[in-house]
This record gives sequence, structure tokens and C-alpha cells, in this order.
Amino acid sequence: MQLILVYITTKDKSQAEEIGKKLVEEKLAGCVNIIDGMKSIYYWDNSLQQDCEAILIAKTAQHLLPQLTSRVKQLHTYSCPCIIALPLIGGNPDYLQWLQQQIPPETHL
Repeated sequence: MQLILVYITTKDKSQAEEIGKKLVEEKLAGCVNIIDGMKSIYYWDNSLQQDCEAILIAKTAQHLLPQLTSRVKQLHTYSCPCIIALPLIGGNPDYLQWLQQQIPPETHL
């Protein structure tokens, strides 16, 4: 099972908690972390924007990424939410084993 980290930005801590809870309850992520108070600077509609946001980091498996992305887009208030996946290349073997136990395995029908 290829484990990944999915970096998601949200409008605030409350939205991050709402989305994160759903992802774990629905077994789309084994664990999420929320970092509040991030400052984002970016262009949107040809205008420089600055916002305070929250970061949601979901720990999951690569085979769940399409479902997770779709679910986040359903729950998110942004029309184009940041959802970026990064490979998880190593770490504490005991933790990685626990994480794999939280995630449904890939099924081949």
C-alpha cells in the first residue's frame, strides 16, 4: 500500500475540523492534522489576495486519493480548493503499520 500525505487548505479551523472528521469517519484517511493560522498570499481573478487559512494534512493511501479529492471538493466552500498529494517515503515503522491498519485496502473487482 503506497501511503501519501494530502495537503489541503481551508478557510478556517472550523472547516478543517469538519472536513477532517468526515475523511476519518468515512475511512478516506487514517489520521488528519490541522494547523491553524496559516497566511496565504496568491493571485485569484488577477488580484493579489492575502488570507488567513488553516492547513489540513490527511494521511491516507494513494488508491483513496480520487475518492478523498472528490469528497473534499463536495465539503469545501472554495470553488478550487488546494488538494495536493505527496508520497510518504518512510518514517516510524510502527506508526506506518498502524496507519495502514486504519485505511481500507485497495480492492480489485
